[in-house]
Amino acid sequence: MQERTFAIVKPDAFRKGYTGEIIGEIAKAGFKVVAIKKASISKAQAAGFYAVHKDRPFFDSLTAFMSSGPIVMMVLEKANAIADWRKLMGATNPANAEEGTLRKKFAGSIEENAVHGSDAPETAAFEIGYWFAGYELI
Repeated sequence: MQERTFAIVKPDAFRKGYTGEIIGEIAKAGFKVVAIKKASISKAQAAGFYAVHKDRPFFDSLTAFMSSGPIVMMVLEKANAIADWRKLMGATNPANAEEGTLRKKFAGSIEENAVHGSDAPETAAFEIGYWFAGYELI
């Protein structure tokens, strides 16, 4: 059964020119890109998106970082999309990420860690709906 997940190429990876390589890795891993868009988001939009973390100490720096430059947002689809995307991304802290993962290859730090991915079906549904209208998910 096909599953959908949400992915972001974060501002650090975009700034360093890694977007194309990251999308290439996504394709090689067998994901179908259902929808994709480049955007610059406001701090308020980032705050709404990351509202689940609003009481965490890193919330302000996270929303500032995510609104610091262009991002690329994608809806990815394949069987086991959520788990497979998380495996391809690697550990949140790139120092702990396995060789061959996107964060090992492209991330600079635990905060500037190149990519984002949904962690559960409910999260994926919220995140996809936050950024993409239904008609964009063709």
